[in-house]
Amino acid sequence: MNFFRGVMGGQPAGPQPTGAETIHKLCDRVASSTLLEDRRDAVRALKSLSKKYRLEVGTQAMDHLVHILQTDRSDSEILGYALDTLYNIICNDEEEEQDENAQKQEEDLGVLFTDKFLGDSENVTLLLTLLEEFDFHVRWPGVKLLTALLKNQCNQVQGVILVSPMGVSRLMDLLADSREVIRNDGLLLLQQLTKGNAAIQKIVAFENAFERLLDIITEEGSSDGGIVVEDCLLLLVNLLKNNSSNQNFFKEGSYIQRMKPWFEVGDDNSGWSAQKVTNLHLMLQLVRVMVSPVNSPGATSSCQKSMYQCGLLQQLCTILMATGVPADILTETINTVSEVIRGSQINQDYFASVNAPSNPPRPAIVVLLMSMVNERQPFVLRCAVLYCFQCFLYKNQKGQGEIVATLLPSTIDANSISAGQLLCGGLFSADSLSNWCAAVALAHALQDNLTQKEQLLRVQLATSLGKPPVSLLQQCTNILSQGSKVQTRVGLLMLLCTWISNCPIAVTHFLHNQENVPFLTGQISENLGEDERLVQGLCALLLGICIYYNDNSLENYTKEKLKQLIEKRIGKENFVEKLGFVTKHELYSRAAQKPQPVFPSPEQMLFDHEFTKLVKELEGVITKAVHKTSEEEKKEEEVKKTLEQHDSIVIQYKDLIRDQDTQIQELREQVSTLSLNSEQMQNQITQQQSQIQQHKDQYNILKLKLGKDSQGLSSSQGEGAHVNGLHSEELSQLREEVEELRRQHTLQHTQLSDKDSLINTLRCGAAAAAQTAEGGAGGSDNTELLGEVESLRSRVQAQCAEISQLQTERLELIRRAEAVPLSQSSAPVSSSESSADTVTVSELESRLAAQTTEAERLKEECRGLREGHAGLEQQLASAQSTVAIEQTEKTKLQQEVQESKKEQDDLLMLLADQDQKILNLKQRLRDLGETIDEDEDELDARDQFGEDDEEEEEEEDEENND
Repeated sequence: MNFFRGVMGGQPAGPQPTGAETIHKLCDRVASSTLLEDRRDAVRALKSLSKKYRLEVGTQAMDHLVHILQTDRSDSEILGYALDTLYNIICNDEEEEQDENAQKQEEDLGVLFTDKFLGDSENVTLLLTLLEEFDFHVRWPGVKLLTALLKNQCNQVQGVILVSPMGVSRLMDLLADSREVIRNDGLLLLQQLTKGNAAIQKIVAFENAFERLLDIITEEGSSDGGIVVEDCLLLLVNLLKNNSSNQNFFKEGSYIQRMKPWFEVGDDNSGWSAQKVTNLHLMLQLVRVMVSPVNSPGATSSCQKSMYQCGLLQQLCTILMATGVPADILTETINTVSEVIRGSQINQDYFASVNAPSNPPRPAIVVLLMSMVNERQPFVLRCAVLYCFQCFLYKNQKGQGEIVATLLPSTIDANSISAGQLLCGGLFSADSLSNWCAAVALAHALQDNLTQKEQLLRVQLATSLGKPPVSLLQQCTNILSQGSKVQTRVGLLMLLCTWISNCPIAVTHFLHNQENVPFLTGQISENLGEDERLVQGLCALLLGICIYYNDNSLENYTKEKLKQLIEKRIGKENFVEKLGFVTKHELYSRAAQKPQPVFPSPEQMLFDHEFTKLVKELEGVITKAVHKTSEEEKKEEEVKKTLEQHDSIVIQYKDLIRDQDTQIQELREQVSTLSLNSEQMQNQITQQQSQIQQHKDQYNILKLKLGKDSQGLSSSQGEGAHVNGLHSEELSQLREEVEELRRQHTLQHTQLSDKDSLINTLRCGAAAAAQTAEGGAGGSDNTELLGEVESLRSRVQAQCAEISQLQTERLELIRRAEAVPLSQSSAPVSSSESSADTVTVSELESRLAAQTTEAERLKEECRGLREGHAGLEQQLASAQSTVAIEQTEKTKLQQEVQESKKEQDDLLMLLADQDQKILNLKQRLRDLGETIDEDEDELDARDQFGEDDEEEEEEEDEENND
């Protein structure tokens, strides 16, 4: 222990050892000591020497310290000492007193020891495991050490954590630690961890990071909070910036709505603390991250809509119009509002309705434009206002029209200041920056809007008393020719190029001034310095636009004459070279990167982002237009006309195809309806066939009854004479019924004739449809449909024929029954009559078998029709009219089937009445004292209770007759 007393401050007994020697002895003691207390004291001594002798401790002790972390997991104190020592040798202390060389050496040393620690990836895994320890002396130094490793070698550590099981989840648990020191350092750790790694950002987000961070911000006081709020906001920015997945998750989780309370400011905005300014600045940046122009248009539009619906945009506009807000916060708020309304019609309309709290109230746009054209305002604020105005007009033709309307003579109000007046005032002021900003703002009011370009030609300006007014276009060219500052001329040239591009009327107005073309050719042909090259390039662009969009309405300045003028005075190659000066300028590429105008100084404010797009679009076509001959232009015009005609034909075909698709869909629905109706009709036919079979059976029973009645009546002479009077009355009634049946038969024949005429009409319509249908498929469809209708018609005719046959046979039986009582002969029925009855019965049985066979055949045809419906769905594309006719005919046929069913029911009722009359006749005979055979009564009883014994009774009757 004397050794440790000497190290820790005791009086040395001998000469003082060097630092390296002391560290070497301590490392030996750590490696060789068996007692935990000795190892703990040695590690504590290394910790105390790690800052002063950083290089020696890191070189000699790192492996021993890692070994301590692996083996002495049970002692939290030694673990804490080891982690603190590793942190001291890896972390780079940021001391202001150090010079640059010393600071560089410190950073190199930290990177060196970091690489050594990361030589074994298991060391990072071990460190993550130690973070699960709840002991403060282990968890806190572990968090600091991992943060230092991430600062020195971020990508390598991120890779190890990403593949480590539950690695990110263990780090997210730090945010739930009740000890604020560990929670706050955990925020710093997660900031380093999420830098530039989209995979880790997604994992952290789905570990409920948004909910936890927003809760911490609310607990800490939102914008009035301290450094912890700043750390949370920095972490949120890391998670959301350039990460569309996390942005969508943030929006879908309704976290945008929780941002609104951050921007609630009171009436007294004086005395903002530096921390509050920083917090609010980061909050505004977070809003901008969600609606940045670099995001996908769909995601940006969705976030803009949510910000309007939850009132966040309204809150930002309140800050915009508030007093006492710091200048940098006001500037950032303007930029934020700009991107929230950019390209969103609803948000742009709301912003146009915002008024400043002044007396009288003025639109917020007017107040902002007043700041933009005021040279006393800060440069960054003027740039922010210009960006806000550009975003307000971006894809907003309604807003463009409102701005241009304030310049027109009919809408000018002398008692109020309008946006158009401010833009004109800035365009012609003595401040070159105001000239440039006003020109760019006015160019955005004309961007991709042909109507407003033509409307702006009507604007007239009064230059001085006693002189006639001049147009705005002419005044711009006049100022351009006066040789003002480069920034002013560049702004005016960008305005003119945007104005006359894709607007032949504006080109004609520009060329109508005889001085414009000579001025442009003079500027292009001169050999000027470096500063004037950009102006020469823009003049060449303007002259090229006059050629490309020229409609040849001015005889002196047609396309061909302008090209000849360029070739004579400038030269085509020289013209193209001067035109290339624009895109080769160093500030051109900077402006083309993003929409927001960000410039280090006012002098470098030369290009607008939207104008760079226009130059990129027109440079190639202007070069080709200058080199083209008149013949090539004619050919190109012919090709354009051909293409336009082709496009119109394509559009017509697209419309036709769209209509045909609609018709096909309708026909498919009709086919499905017809298929369903067909199935229903098949079911009805089946039911009717069963009913016909039942009628046939009832008819056979009735026929047997009539045959037996005739035999019974012929066996008794006296009985027949006595009943003759009564029977005559019954016969007269039967005759009337026969006449009624004949009338019905005639009516049915008439109905069949009507059906034949309808079917002939259907055939004629189908033939006409077949001629107009496209392709052979339509003809085959009509043939199949006609076949189906013909089949249905034949079935109806067959049913009617069967009814007629039944009626005929009934009349025959009635006549036979009528002949029996009128005959005066008392002889029994002759054998010839008996044989005739037998033949009639056999004929009826054969007809019944034929009907049964026909019914089976009809069932097979029904099955075939069902199978054919599937094919009809693909073949009815061009037979819409035919289908309609077929559907109408099917409906009529269905009604006729119902009528036939009713007729059959009537016939059945007539047969039942006849049966009842025969029974009444038998009863009368009994009443008169006549004897009825018991066999006949027994047969009647069997007929009433069943049909099973019909054949046996028929055989018995034949034996009795014999």
